[in-house]
Amino acid sequence: MATTTGTPAAGRPNPFGAAIKDAGLAAFVAFILALPMLGLKTVAEGPVVVVEPRWDWLIIAVVAVFFGRLAITSWARLRGPAHGGARAGTHAGQGVAKYLKGIGWGGIVVAIILPLMPFMDRTSVDLATLVLIYVMLGWGLNIVVGLAGLLDLGYVAFYAVGAYSYALLNAYFGWSFWACLPLAGLFAASFGIALGYPVLRLRGDYLAIVTLGFGEIIRVVLLNWSWFTGGPNGIASIPRPSFFGFDFTRNAGEGEIAFHELFGLSYSSEHRVIFLYYLILALALITNLVVLRMRKLPIGRAWEALREDEIACRSLGINPTNVKLSAFALGATFGGFAGAFFATRQGFISPESFVFTESAVILAIVVLGGMGSQVGVVLAAILLILLPELARDLQQFRMLFFGLAMVLIMIWRPRGLLAFREPTMQLSRLRSRLGLDGRDG
Repeated sequence: MATTTGTPAAGRPNPFGAAIKDAGLAAFVAFILALPMLGLKTVAEGPVVVVEPRWDWLIIAVVAVFFGRLAITSWARLRGPAHGGARAGTHAGQGVAKYLKGIGWGGIVVAIILPLMPFMDRTSVDLATLVLIYVMLGWGLNIVVGLAGLLDLGYVAFYAVGAYSYALLNAYFGWSFWACLPLAGLFAASFGIALGYPVLRLRGDYLAIVTLGFGEIIRVVLLNWSWFTGGPNGIASIPRPSFFGFDFTRNAGEGEIAFHELFGLSYSSEHRVIFLYYLILALALITNLVVLRMRKLPIGRAWEALREDEIACRSLGINPTNVKLSAFALGATFGGFAGAFFATRQGFISPESFVFTESAVILAIVVLGGMGSQVGVVLAAILLILLPELARDLQQFRMLFFGLAMVLIMIWRPRGLLAFREPTMQLSRLRSRLGLDGRDG
């Protein structure tokens, strides 16, 4: 009787050949995509536009994709199924979970003293302010996506509502930033409820498509409602916030005191920049505090339950309608606050500031950071906002490196930088608090 003992490779595919085939397929796809973008270049020669080939760039791109895909496949095979794939993504971040509280407090201390460091100039403080805006937006979207499990691709709509709320209230009624800030959050929350109520029965990709359309509707309305919103020209001369009524001007008006005169300082234009930094830092910390407290309340636990299993939520008497609306409303509120700050910081807004790309960046921050992780959102925001700015000298290649970094992160951490996520309330903890360990029931 014939036996197959001694022929372990019989009937099994060659793993090296499979890796070569996979890399070749990836290189072919890269060739098709890169041919019009890298292989061809348009050059203006007087009134005529000439197309010139760049075969060297195309070859470099295809070769890089081939060997990159081959290296990724080989690395995954060497790690084995016990260390790679979804299982690794599930446990990613567990090693630092017990240090997250200390990391968070350390980050707050660093953020507070950062503008006072000798190496920080005006440009650096401006960049840090931009990072904090996206941190706040990421924390707001994290409520909807990370905690409630609702995919939202139109979060930039609430950002736009908050920005235009302040700009329009100031332009038509002369209201200050401090008076418009809570109203911006209220208006954004109203739009969040208006979006959430009609789509309560949708899930997954269908919900994502509807939210994407909602974001585009808001942008198109702002673009075409010219007599009210300024249309494509936007709204300019948006005033900056004052420090409790003390403006950051060199010469204050009659009977008024400027900020530098109040504290006996020499006038510097950097005072306003540093004040805006601390303002968005305070707003971001308030956002973080509210989210952390809400997670421990029944509504926060309902978000997490809805994320895990909506049918089980219904069986337990949880109303998914109210839970979803609360997630959309609260997430939109923080987006409106961030939008109002964006408007006062820029001094000018237009519909072009709220395109779909912004929603994609905010969602990427939540996903790359690890859905449900507050610290992960901060790390992802620093990476995704700072990396393009630091690579600005690379000009046309900087977004290429930006995309490559995102791909590598998702390969290394499929579920985000800090994917470790546990329920706020666990049965074992509850039993220990009630003194039921070792007892029945």
